[in-house]
Amino acid sequence: MKSAPIKCIFNWSGGKDSSLALYHCLQNPDLDIRYLVTTINDAADRISMHGVRTELLIQQAESIGIPLYQVRLPEMPDMETYDNTMRKHMEHFRKEGITHSIFGDIFLEDLKRYRDERLAEIGMTGIYPLWKRDSQELINEFFELGFGTVIACTQERLERIVGKEITPELIMALPDDVDVCGEDGESHTFAFKGPIFSKEIPYKIGEKIFREYKAPKNDDDICNPGNSKKPSGFWFCDLIPV
Repeated sequence: MKSAPIKCIFNWSGGKDSSLALYHCLQNPDLDIRYLVTTINDAADRISMHGVRTELLIQQAESIGIPLYQVRLPEMPDMETYDNTMRKHMEHFRKEGITHSIFGDIFLEDLKRYRDERLAEIGMTGIYPLWKRDSQELINEFFELGFGTVIACTQERLERIVGKEITPELIMALPDDVDVCGEDGESHTFAFKGPIFSKEIPYKIGEKIFREYKAPKNDDDICNPGNSKKPSGFWFCDLIPV
């Protein structure tokens, strides 16, 4: 007798790694994805860290066809606020019978350990479809599947690529110390087309702004872009719905 599919949430950032991870999950009949879960900077009404407008996020979810679940957070929450907020929402999912949480992480061991520890506290399990796969292999697969994505924000040193669509040529021109999937926090993206979407998400390029973030107070502060001990500067490109 075939067992029932596993009830899951999918942690959706709106970017390329989330898109590729979701693509693989949707091919697996053993996974029943109930919600796309996205953390939102409540003050700005934008995706946390990525800076993408919530309106575009909603269009993504509608095109994918999975209900969107927004977790609203302060602009720069401390770890206690972040953990308490996420625990409240995870407990809500557990009451619905959801047992697994899916992430698009690739190789950051500390982040995976943090996620697994928090999930275990409430009896949930993490699923990582892209875990330990080669970054170059992943970006090649992303292109081959017909996905399209634009760089929504970058570290200060990569200002020249913010607002650009990712192409094989752009990947080849990146500095040698930059992970091609941006897994070390070099950049974050907005996926606007691909096999998981029923229709392309139109956008136009808006203003580009620079913001500096304070250094985290402790080693496990995952709410700070780049997770650096020093203040980290990021360039953001405003993507405007069309």
